[in-house]
Amino acid sequence: MPPPRLVLPTPAGDPGGALRRSYLRLIALSSTPHHLDQLLAVSLASGHYALDPAPATALLLRYASLRAPHAHLLRLFRAFPRPDRFLRNALLRSLPSLRPHLLFPCPDSFSFAFAATSLSSSSCSSRGSGDAASAARALHALAVAAGYAEDTFVASALAKLYSKLSRGDDARKVFDEVPAPDTILWNTLLAGLSGSEALEAFVRMVEAGRVQPDSTTLASVLRAAAEVANVAMGRCVHGYGVKCGLAEHEHVVTGLISLYAKCGDMVCARCLFDRMEDPDLVAYNALISGYSVNGMVESSTELFKKLAASGWRPNPSTLVAVIPVYSPFGLELLARCLHGFVVKARLDADALVSTALTTLYCRLNDMETARSMFDAMPEKTMESWNAMISGYAQNGLTEMAVALFQQMQALNVQPNPITISSTLSACAQLGALSMGKWVHKIIAKENLELNVYVMTALIDMYAKCGSIAEARSIFDRMDNKNVVSWNAMISGYGLHGQGAEALKLYKAMLDAHILPTSSTFLSVLYACSHGGLVDEGRTVFHVMTNEYKITPGVEHCTCMVDLLGRAGKLKEAFELISEFPKSAVGPGVWGALLGACMVHKDSDLAKLASQKLFELDPENAGYYVLLSNLYTSKKRYSEAAVVRQEAKSRKLVKTPGYTLIEIGDKPHVFMAGDRVHPQAEAIYSYLEKLTAKMIEAGYQPVTEAALYDVEEEEKEHMVKVHSEKLAIAFGLLSTEPGTEIRIIKNLRVCLDCHNATKFISKVTQRLIVVRDASRFHHFRDGVCSCGDYW
Repeated sequence: MPPPRLVLPTPAGDPGGALRRSYLRLIALSSTPHHLDQLLAVSLASGHYALDPAPATALLLRYASLRAPHAHLLRLFRAFPRPDRFLRNALLRSLPSLRPHLLFPCPDSFSFAFAATSLSSSSCSSRGSGDAASAARALHALAVAAGYAEDTFVASALAKLYSKLSRGDDARKVFDEVPAPDTILWNTLLAGLSGSEALEAFVRMVEAGRVQPDSTTLASVLRAAAEVANVAMGRCVHGYGVKCGLAEHEHVVTGLISLYAKCGDMVCARCLFDRMEDPDLVAYNALISGYSVNGMVESSTELFKKLAASGWRPNPSTLVAVIPVYSPFGLELLARCLHGFVVKARLDADALVSTALTTLYCRLNDMETARSMFDAMPEKTMESWNAMISGYAQNGLTEMAVALFQQMQALNVQPNPITISSTLSACAQLGALSMGKWVHKIIAKENLELNVYVMTALIDMYAKCGSIAEARSIFDRMDNKNVVSWNAMISGYGLHGQGAEALKLYKAMLDAHILPTSSTFLSVLYACSHGGLVDEGRTVFHVMTNEYKITPGVEHCTCMVDLLGRAGKLKEAFELISEFPKSAVGPGVWGALLGACMVHKDSDLAKLASQKLFELDPENAGYYVLLSNLYTSKKRYSEAAVVRQEAKSRKLVKTPGYTLIEIGDKPHVFMAGDRVHPQAEAIYSYLEKLTAKMIEAGYQPVTEAALYDVEEEEKEHMVKVHSEKLAIAFGLLSTEPGTEIRIIKNLRVCLDCHNATKFISKVTQRLIVVRDASRFHHFRDGVCSCGDYW
């Protein structure tokens, strides 16, 4: 049953307007909806309520400002038998959703502008993006039908609405419908465009010469220039502002400070700041942020102290600016002091400040404090969820990153591209293909498949989870690929040992006129290294350094040594190290050489490489293990014992090896000799039978790297129970014949397990995909995709 209709009595005359003024004053003084209810009740009971537009409109707007229920506003509006245009516009301005019938029969420019403003208000954010966009298009169509498409006031409101909904193309269409856009409409368009697009639009505005830019125009353009770090364009705008007499405007000066700071020119930024007679808090915040972004933490904190001493009260933006998120390392004490200041200033509940502190602690690898900050937030923003999820992913706590994303989904919090990218990164590290596919479904559901960063993260996830064909399929479907997309696909081919495909894609990238980056060359060199493409790798390295003038970094040099070392060119690799920049010769380079010496049994060069490693990275137990295993394989047992004793005296512990396998959606982790799994007895029994079949097929255990002081039979048992074999046996037991087996090893697969897996794939007729710390191995019918080159 509909609620009873409220009918207001016809008022008695009010010749002098005293009653009208009294109502207006009482309406303005009301501080709660209850006060307005009392005022309305008195007016109804006395019969003196003035029904002219001013009190009626004022009453409705005051109800709206005091957050009265929308149904109450509508009921009040319907009580007036002949609502005029002002009352309709007041209601349109106060409602969060479009009600087309309220626009008519007498709409004006204010009607459409107020309706657009309401749709773009914060209450609109609770609607689905698709619903909001549909409502915006409906309002736009009504404005066109009513003849207001060329009205600059209406167009500004519609363009702002479309920009807020991230529909830049629609905003430009609104702009293009206006034959003579004014400065306000230009400013609205500039504010809604991305950095480079805004700069291009500003150039068109100046060249057209029909309207004069104002301080708001320049502030928007400077913000756009800062966004894309285009300092040259920023200087042009600065000069234009001086010529037009706008450069001294407070907002323009602050925009210039922010521009120069973000482009690394802190001298200009500080000069502009010092020339301000009385810099406001926004100017202080811009300069403090600039110092922080450029790693000048001491200058940032000194300016923060000056701000506090000058009498300004720091606001949340100030704290976000001074918190050293960009360069926190070694600044734990400063982080704690700022955290204490935040608590003392009672700003710890602010979402921006809490998110900045969460990010800071994540980068300091203090995940416990970061999580406590996150959990204490009264209202978690999208940025706070992203900070925590990416923090877990970047610190290797991949399972916690995925778990937090699942919690986010359970709370119906809509993810954005950054959330999805961070979660996919965690899935890629974890090798959790089933979880990655689940996230892929969410991407499709949220219509994020046009976002280049999301799709690039998806390529990376599928490649690192073993599905290189699916990764390529996604890559081919992308309409807009950036250089990171190409790099991810090339890197994926390298990870799977498909060097020829990586080189083919690299050449296609150059043909598409995509400028390769340092990361591109690293991906190509990596692919050449794992594909045994020595000549091609040499050529790529030469092109990088000589044609593109890219100075090789540590990882490029490591790849080159690895490439030559794997191919047995140990002398050339050793000589090349002396040609590298000194800054690029670190543990990675010597470690690659030591690994190659292990493969090719060059104990003399291995000893030299080990000495360098023990100097550069004395706490890494892996190097001691490699050298010891090399001595053991050459039956130089006394030297192996000395190396092991040295590691023992330093109390170094080798990273324990483990292997993960997913059955269904559940991960199972095995370690060497593991008997804690519920099905351990069945796994070991099956492994015994499987080993017998492998031996019949010609398998012989490779025990040369096992401990030298045990019997050969015991050595065979030791390699038999490596974690890879246990995981594969469990996978074979738990899946149907013909099902692909996928496992992930945290360390490099050993020689015996590599050999054994070839035989397992042959006797079981299964495809077995192994991801180790170095690359992917695809075993099929007794052959590995790496060609025994890993």
